Amino acid sequence: MKVRFGFSGLGKCLIKNLNILFFPLSTFFGEFLLFVFNGNKFFSMPLLRIFLFSCVLGIALHLIFDAIPNRKLSRGLAVTAMSFGTVYTCIEYCCKEFFKTYFSFTYMKEMAGGVVGGFFSNVISCIISGLPFIILAFIPLVLFIIFRKKIIRDDKNEKSAKIVAAILLVILQVTASLLSVLSSDRDFYTHNYSADASIPKFGAFTSLRLETTYSIFGYPASPDVDIDEIVSENESEEADSEDVEYDFNTLDIDFEALDEAETDGTLKAMHNYFGSITPTKQNEYTGIFKDKNLILITAEAFSPYVINEELTPTLYRLSTESFVFNNFYQPNWTQSTTGGEFAVMTGLIPTWVNQKTAFVASIPNNMEIALGHSMGKLGYITKAYHNNTYSYYNRDKTHPNLGYDYYGIGNGLTLSSTEWPCSDLEMINATADEYIENYVKNGQKFHTYYMSVSGHAGYTWSGNAMARRHKEIIEAYYPDAPEQIKGYLACNLDLEYALTSLVGKLEAAGIADDTVIALCADHYPYGLVESDRDYYVELSGVNDKEGDTSRYKNTLILWCGDMKESVVIDTPCSSIDIIPTLNNLFAIPYDSRLYSGRDIFATNYTPHQVSTSMPLVVFADYSWITDAGTYEASTKTFTPNENVTVDENYVEAVSKLTRAKYTYAKYIIQYNYYDLVLEE
Repeated sequence: MKVRFGFSGLGKCLIKNLNILFFPLSTFFGEFLLFVFNGNKFFSMPLLRIFLFSCVLGIALHLIFDAIPNRKLSRGLAVTAMSFGTVYTCIEYCCKEFFKTYFSFTYMKEMAGGVVGGFFSNVISCIISGLPFIILAFIPLVLFIIFRKKIIRDDKNEKSAKIVAAILLVILQVTASLLSVLSSDRDFYTHNYSADASIPKFGAFTSLRLETTYSIFGYPASPDVDIDEIVSENESEEADSEDVEYDFNTLDIDFEALDEAETDGTLKAMHNYFGSITPTKQNEYTGIFKDKNLILITAEAFSPYVINEELTPTLYRLSTESFVFNNFYQPNWTQSTTGGEFAVMTGLIPTWVNQKTAFVASIPNNMEIALGHSMGKLGYITKAYHNNTYSYYNRDKTHPNLGYDYYGIGNGLTLSSTEWPCSDLEMINATADEYIENYVKNGQKFHTYYMSVSGHAGYTWSGNAMARRHKEIIEAYYPDAPEQIKGYLACNLDLEYALTSLVGKLEAAGIADDTVIALCADHYPYGLVESDRDYYVELSGVNDKEGDTSRYKNTLILWCGDMKESVVIDTPCSSIDIIPTLNNLFAIPYDSRLYSGRDIFATNYTPHQVSTSMPLVVFADYSWITDAGTYEASTKTFTPNENVTVDENYVEAVSKLTRAKYTYAKYIIQYNYYDLVLEE
């Protein structure tokens, strides 16, 4: 009888205190929408963690609101909290839809003015397309407003119920934390936290909690990396396929002495790490572009599928002459354009440093490893241009810090039209004559950097001025394609015409043989991926999805007028390899150990074996590609290339090396490392 009475009493207690469940369920509802709408797997460990963390937050909110004696104030605070949470969830959803990246709350605040001012029409379009999500997300808030007096009752919950809820909160928090720190996702919960990595694995509100915690108390320390554990003794790091004995690409840096003199634990680990890396060696291509001019272009949302022999003859020519890279990638660095641009311009992995992009965090740093500085020291005129608002993404601060005289719209670059997006052709025509004429008349060598914008989303006739400008050509060529694909190809015709004009000017001046053009994308055209349709699959013909490594395969153009025969390169490579490669080609003194990337042409590694000088394409989720195969972190599967067999420890070793590259790329910026090791 006592047992029956006990269960009966417990049942009555639960029924009487069911209002405690509202905040946990409403919190999980918003997280669940965000999780499902962005295509994550329904039954998965991340969703379990998100559920547990949601329950913790929901219980905590209820206990806080229930403890406030003034019920009117309590309900008002609850409405405020729920309104913030709902709007925050909707903004994160729109960020993922538009930028294909979740952003930290701090970063969203910093970028809000620029995004609204520069992409207002795109913001409105994103809100309209996201209405199903937004309407659903507001349901818990509406329900609370309607039933607020039943959820936060005038009489407080029973003390026993609150004690049980508090105990449950602790249990759930401990369980969820253990499931996070003991999982393969632990890096993204601790030292390598970023909103884009954290939200799909732990939830938006847990991500916000981590962001706040780390902003106040600092990030957890990254685990030390022992290179000897990654590379086994029987694996050669200095194998050469050439008979000639080449020198290493290094500077006179004594990492051992720096390590011995250092007392800071992180800096000691950095000295040990960089000192343990095998430098890449010079090779048959070292110095082939020495003393030539360089034009480096980061092309907005460029992809290989823009290139067509008949429709884009200049792009086709530049991509099939000189060097041809068959295995080049521009990964999703979780930072939209600025991440891809940072990778192209610095050779470093773009990480998040104290809630800032690596580019912004590098503004006060010594960044003399960039071409603007290194070529400037060799007597080149170094200028950078962008045909959009000059201060967007803080380029007015980042680019001068890389050694460039920088001009955009608003600080010196004047275009005849400022429709959105602006014309790449007009940018070339407004800038190229000056440096070409200066070289022809005065012999003044130049290195010019361009960040293009004509290929920017959205890809509709109404939303893209460059698409409208070239609409008739694309309509005639692809009459049956969807408007989004036609719009994308049409706006990229302006890049084609810009390059046609540029090459024409170089050839007319007789300096094409003296000039190198390098071009790659900032990111693939993720604006073609909409919530209900993936137009990029239709464009590419590759049945993949965002997150798959194949989605980020792209094209690197590296062309010079005096190369009469093409050289085909099958080595896996990515955007972080561009600067080390150009350093080698232009015979610029540099230390190959201080970059995340490597010289693509270096051969001092043993194929299919782990070494710190081997070709390695890394991705933000720790996926990777080597000459031996591809590892997909999302499925934890390694697919070896045909006829390739690797050591049983190969995958684990390369994964550790990938994590190490991320850790030390972040530390380079966080600790202003170049200023320490590159002293005059």
